[in-house]
Amino acid sequence: MNLNSKVPFLYKFGKLILGPIFKLYYHPTIIGKENIPKKGSIVIAGNHKHLYDQCLTIVATKRGIHYMAKKEYFDGKFAWFFKGTGCISVDRSKKDPEAKEKALEVLKDGGAIGIFPEGTRNKTKEFLLPFKFGAVSMAQKTDSYIVPFGITGDYKFRSKNLTIQYGKPFKVSNMTLEEANQKLYDEVSTLMSVNLLLNRGKK
Repeated sequence: MNLNSKVPFLYKFGKLILGPIFKLYYHPTIIGKENIPKKGSIVIAGNHKHLYDQCLTIVATKRGIHYMAKKEYFDGKFAWFFKGTGCISVDRSKKDPEAKEKALEVLKDGGAIGIFPEGTRNKTKEFLLPFKFGAVSMAQKTDSYIVPFGITGDYKFRSKNLTIQYGKPFKVSNMTLEEANQKLYDEVSTLMSVNLLLNRGKK
């Protein structure tokens, strides 16, 4: 499959059928989706707390998102689904230049990459895990915008607090990778904190 050609059929079909079910069941609050550019290369990056985190962005924008997903998903019985929806397999046990090159090709073609810089789901008590440099590195190499997001709340039926908020897109072309990664980390942390305050006010 050519990742750059168009949004895969299975991605569009899944979004059409499963998207409304997801929104009806979890009832997420989506804030700032207008900050996701409608065209041009973008890296959508934020925290990772649950397997369904990527679904929040999929239902928030009409754009097709190529998600970076761990290699293990491509080895199981649902491998066909991850391949068919345009996900990019990443071997987290080592540096994976092939995965990065595929993602760079998508960005060079004006596409959108979804990535969780923490590298794994945060199952700890830490507010936010340290960020790996992949997101800012790819954005810098392709002069792409980064769209930060913060997710908070619970994945429960008709959730009262499941919230994703997107921040303003920004570029990191004139920053060092360390500066860029810190900015992304701070943006995501701030969005998460704002979500918590908003939901606290609903009680």
